[in-house]
Amino acid sequence: MAIDLVARSEWRARAPKGSYSSLHSTKGVKVHYTGGRVDPRIVDDHDRCVALVREIQDYHMDGNGWMDIGYSMVACPHRKVFVGRGPRHLPAANGPGQNSGHYAVLGLVGNKGLVEPTDGMLLGILDAIDYLRAHGGAGREIKGHQDGYPTDCPGGPLYAWIRKGAPRPKASPSKPAPEEEPIKITLVDGVPQWPGRVLRVTEPMMRGADVRIWQEKLAKRGWKIDVDGWYGPKSALVCRGYQRATGLSPTGKVDEQTWAMTWSWRPPAPCEPGMVDEAN
Repeated sequence: MAIDLVARSEWRARAPKGSYSSLHSTKGVKVHYTGGRVDPRIVDDHDRCVALVREIQDYHMDGNGWMDIGYSMVACPHRKVFVGRGPRHLPAANGPGQNSGHYAVLGLVGNKGLVEPTDGMLLGILDAIDYLRAHGGAGREIKGHQDGYPTDCPGGPLYAWIRKGAPRPKASPSKPAPEEEPIKITLVDGVPQWPGRVLRVTEPMMRGADVRIWQEKLAKRGWKIDVDGWYGPKSALVCRGYQRATGLSPTGKVDEQTWAMTWSWRPPAPCEPGMVDEAN
């Protein structure tokens, strides 16, 4: 899988206050965590990841007085990698005397709330490391922030993973698919009527004809969505984008009002629907 980069323009990064110091090669990468509480809801809502990265940049620039966010790259639970200072630029997060030796990659976990990195986040960190090796001359070392600097960062779970050699997460054993709930779809003047259940992210994942019909309609309207009949986090992400575009509350749940709006109004589809809220 190619790296899924979130460019600075996409997360609406502030411009740096000055010029970056150049960095042509490093021993490797140091991995970080936020050091504070991370809202667990970011796992199901990528918009919250975007907002959190902006908050971190604001804190670094306005609180620490740094010229920019201190990290080279940031990985979120959805295996997306935000460009911070990027390759070939000196980071600021490793500590005095530590920045020229390693790039800095943040995993969006903290010491409260969300503390365990998801497999998607670990893969995102590895994607960021590969990217910095390919484009920034990063060496083979993968260290924690606490290696060489007195801190608890990157926290117990991330540091334990690093101490194991930062292994790539193994695919989870496939679970038997639950029986598809029989859903009756009624057409009125060719328009599917709401089947009576709210589509939302659940465990096990909701599936059925109503999910597929709703996905098909969003896809026909130009929204990038997998038409697979399963209502998972990606469908919820697109749903929130569509709800914002139509003036509905962005719950990520297809209720009766959202279902009706899917067939009654057509908003312009953004390039990456649901990924970034350009209105805020």
